[in-house]
Amino acid sequence: MTYTATSPTASRGIRFYHRGAIVTVEGQPTTRSVLDWLREDAHCRGTKEGCNEGDCGACTVVLGELDADGHLQLANINACIQFLPTLDGKALFTVEDLQGMAQGGCGASGQDGDLHPVQQALVECHGSQCGFCTPGFAMSLWHSYERHQQAGTRPTRQQLADDLSGNLCRCTGYRPILDAGERMFDLPAARFDRQAVEAALRTLAQAPALDYSAPNPAAPGGRVDHFHAPRSLDDLAALRLAKPQARLLAGCTDIGLWVNKQFRDVGDLIYIGNVAELGIVEERDGALWIGAGATLEQAWAALAERAPTLTDAWLRFASAPIRHSGTMGGNVANGSPIGDSAPILIALDACLELRKGPNIRKLPLADFYLDYMKNDLQPGEFVQAIVVPLAAFARQVRGYKVSKRFDCDISALCAGMAIALDGDRVTSVRLAYGGMAATVRRASHAEAALLGQPWSQDSVRAAQQALAEDFAPMTDMRASSQYRLKVAQNLIERLWLETRSTAPLTASQTSVFSVMPHAAVGA
Repeated sequence: MTYTATSPTASRGIRFYHRGAIVTVEGQPTTRSVLDWLREDAHCRGTKEGCNEGDCGACTVVLGELDADGHLQLANINACIQFLPTLDGKALFTVEDLQGMAQGGCGASGQDGDLHPVQQALVECHGSQCGFCTPGFAMSLWHSYERHQQAGTRPTRQQLADDLSGNLCRCTGYRPILDAGERMFDLPAARFDRQAVEAALRTLAQAPALDYSAPNPAAPGGRVDHFHAPRSLDDLAALRLAKPQARLLAGCTDIGLWVNKQFRDVGDLIYIGNVAELGIVEERDGALWIGAGATLEQAWAALAERAPTLTDAWLRFASAPIRHSGTMGGNVANGSPIGDSAPILIALDACLELRKGPNIRKLPLADFYLDYMKNDLQPGEFVQAIVVPLAAFARQVRGYKVSKRFDCDISALCAGMAIALDGDRVTSVRLAYGGMAATVRRASHAEAALLGQPWSQDSVRAAQQALAEDFAPMTDMRASSQYRLKVAQNLIERLWLETRSTAPLTASQTSVFSVMPHAAVGA
C-alpha cells in the first residue's frame, strides 16, 4: 500500500505499519503532520483536528514500537504535532482500527456491528454527545485498556482520569466517560494480534536508517528539505558536527507548534528519536543518567521512583500524550523559562552531558541558561544526557506547579525545592523557580537566608522577604507580577509545612495522587 503526493525525491520513503499493512509514504514535506496525512491522504477522518497544538486530544492516536526485548510497546500521542517522518519504523493505530481489534485482529477493518469493548462501553455509558472528541477519548481508553489487560490489572478511577488528562470534553463531561473506562473491563475481553504487529516492526527495522528528502512547498524556489534519522550516538554526533545549522528534533512537542502556530521555517531536521542509546535511563557511577531521547514519562517516572514526592510534578506535567512524545532532554535544551523540568532538576544539582563530535563536557544545569531562550551550547554540540547525583535524593525534595488548570496547562510558575536538615538546622537548601525571570534560576538570597538557620517559621519569613531580592517577575496573561511573587513566597512556607519536624503535612493532605498507584511506564 503506497500513498504518494509527488514523485519521490529520497533514497527511500517513510515506512510504517498502518491499517494492517506496511505502508510507504513519499514526497510529503518533512514537516507534514501525521494528522493532516491521516485526514487528507489516508482518508482516515475519525481522527479530528481541534486545537492543533496538542492540548485538546481530539487527534489522539496510538503509536507502537519494539522495546529492547522485541516486545510491542504502545503510547498514545497527539497526531497534530507529530511530523510524518517520525513514524518511520513504527506502528500507527487510529480509531478506525478498533473494530478489527474486537475480533482479535491487529487493526484494519472489522465486521459491521462488532464493537471493541472501548466503543461498546462508551455507547452503554452515554460517553458521547456531539462526538467530536470521542475518537480521541476512545484511543486513550484503548491505550489504557491494552496496558492493563497485558498487566492483568484494573485501573482505579483516578488512574483513568490521569490516562485521560490530555483529552478535553466540552459537552458530555467526564463522569460518563470515566464510567465507560470502568465498564470496558466488564465486557468480554478483546485482544489484538500483537505478534503480527511485532513481526511487521521487525521487518521495518531491517531497513537502513531514514535519510528522507522532499520539496518544501512553502519555501522560495522549491527548496528541498532533509530529514535525517541516525540510529547510533556516534552517527548522530558526526551528523550534528557536519550540519550544525540543522534543527535537532526529539518529541516534536515544541517544534511541532513552531510549524503549526508560528509558521516557522525549520529547515533541515536531525531526528534523535531512533538513537537507542539516548533512550536509556539508568544509574551510572553514583548518578541517575537520563538520555536526552528518553521520553518525559520515562524520565519523570525515574525521578519519582527515587523521590516519590515528585509524583505530583510528574503527573501534572502536560498530559500523558505529551509525556509519551516529548523528552526531558528537549524540554531542558529548549530552555523555556516556564518549562517544568528545569526547576526540579536544578534543585537536584543536575548536570548536562554536552557532546560535540567525540568530545563530552559536563556543565551544571544551573549554568546552562545564559538569557531568555539562550544557552551555552556551541555550534555542532548537543545535549547527550541529564545526570542527577543520587546523593541529591537524600534531601527532602518537592516540585510545585501553579497553573490555572490542574491538568494539561502551562505553569504560571513552577518551583523545585530540596532541603537537608541536621536536627532542626538547615544544612543544605536549593530553591529553583521557573516563570519568575527570563531563565529558570535559583533564589540565591532566599537560600542564604535559610542556610545554617533553624528550620522555623521565622526563618521562612526571612527567606520570603529575601525572595523579593531574587526576582522581579513579569505580568502576563497567566499571572501578575504580584501574584507570582506572593505564590513563590508561599511555596517556601508550604515546603516548611511539609518538612517541619513537628506535625508535618502528610501526602494525603497535599496530593490527590498520593493514593493512586501509577501503572508501570512503558507498557
